[in-house]
Amino acid sequence: MTTTQHDRRRSTAARAVLALAAAVAVMAALPAAGQVLESDRVAEEVTFTKDIAPILQRSCQKCHQPDALAPMSLIDYEEVRPWARAMKYRTGLRDKMGVMPPWYIEKDIGIQAFKNDPSLTEEEIAKIAAWADNGAPLGNPADMPPPVAFIDVDEWEIGQPDLIVSSPSVEVKADAPDWWGAVADVETGLPEDRYVSAIEFKEITESRVGEGRQTVGGRFVFHHAVIRVVGPDFDEEDPLAAAGLSSWPVHEVGRNADVFDPKAGKEMVANSKITFPSLHLHANGAETRAHLDIGFKFHPRDYEPEVDQRLIAFGNGVDLDVEAEHPNQTMESYFVLPDHARIAVFEPHMHAPGVRMCLEAIYGTTIETLNCSGYDHSWVRVYTYEDHAMPLLPKGTILHITGWFNNSASNPNVPDPRNWSGGGNRSVDQMFINIMQGSYLDDDEFKAALAERERVLDLTPGERVIGCPLCGVDDPLNEEAAAEEAAAAAEAEREAAAAEAADAAGAGQ
Repeated sequence: MTTTQHDRRRSTAARAVLALAAAVAVMAALPAAGQVLESDRVAEEVTFTKDIAPILQRSCQKCHQPDALAPMSLIDYEEVRPWARAMKYRTGLRDKMGVMPPWYIEKDIGIQAFKNDPSLTEEEIAKIAAWADNGAPLGNPADMPPPVAFIDVDEWEIGQPDLIVSSPSVEVKADAPDWWGAVADVETGLPEDRYVSAIEFKEITESRVGEGRQTVGGRFVFHHAVIRVVGPDFDEEDPLAAAGLSSWPVHEVGRNADVFDPKAGKEMVANSKITFPSLHLHANGAETRAHLDIGFKFHPRDYEPEVDQRLIAFGNGVDLDVEAEHPNQTMESYFVLPDHARIAVFEPHMHAPGVRMCLEAIYGTTIETLNCSGYDHSWVRVYTYEDHAMPLLPKGTILHITGWFNNSASNPNVPDPRNWSGGGNRSVDQMFINIMQGSYLDDDEFKAALAERERVLDLTPGERVIGCPLCGVDDPLNEEAAAEEAAAAAEAEREAAAAEAADAAGAGQ
């Protein structure tokens, strides 16, 4: 027998042994006669009244109700049943473009504690899938939860505002080209100085003639609106104003509410006015007249902020180069914190080809991914960290964002992927910015914030937490010692993770 023949026979024998082993494994995994798999049992138990209705009430019905934002109502079983398969698909997208509810934070990396998070758990996603696959059964009517009383098309996420200010009305023809520019100022009528705890924008349609477009962006004409809240003594030389920016949140299509750091309410002085230095309007397929309502929620009258919340945005809005027909292009930008900082808001802002952004914090040899998020230009999301999860970052930390762009036919937001695009204000132009809100802290404020974080999270000495590289460090403002201690803690954590992974791999063999 030749060596080749011997090797071929030995290889054939080995394959036969492997095939037999695989068959035995498959047979062992099959249920015995009459046995019901756990997954089948769970699927049979999932019903609309008991399992699906509570999910819809919490995360869907705010938009999916008659005459609201969404194109269909999801209140009653008869309304929901035809959409069962679509619900399985859309919720199964998780953090990708098109997911419902529209929340794109990736849950396998980074900080996960956010205010007003409507996203579904893996268990809830599995329940919706099982329900759809099993014929979408109604279940026992007695299990149906009572209707949610607060569901209303005019509901505000921040609760009833203490002050509502309306912008000037605008009129946009059904197929008009994009327009951007300034509109007239509006007086607030505020008789006294107050501090704002939250702000929310609502586009109000006054009239609409024509069918329009059945998309989120297609129901509105305001793509974005930059506002400034200015008092009688406003400095017209304000550098943010000169750059067309503002320390106040920007309205964007699909945007959720902004809740400020409770230690950093934003001041609105008596007799102030709201200016609109930059509006971007687009046609929606129907002749539309509309305006913005801006709702402000105030802190109590005796409130005094401890720190100053401001815009800490960075990115690249000018020299972008998005190639035609390119499905997976990346871009990067960096920013060095000039002072210690507490970050309250992570807000990726891109345009139509944008599909993902990640935010990293680099301090010494410690590199942490704070968050990664999908992106959908029809639903611009603001991610406000819970108070105990706001990144606390020392002076000199390098913030790094990476953006992913899909300028191909597979991205439904791109009108014509054959076109190259660069930076600009139109939706068909590009932006790549992290519009963060945060507060700069001096040494004493930063040490106090670290101590409070360690107390609230009950951290032991040396215990690390994402977004706080100096938590648990003995001498956090001794830069050299702190960097060494943070690096040692990070290395210990990496070694522990590697050991855990090795143990898990060994257990699986």
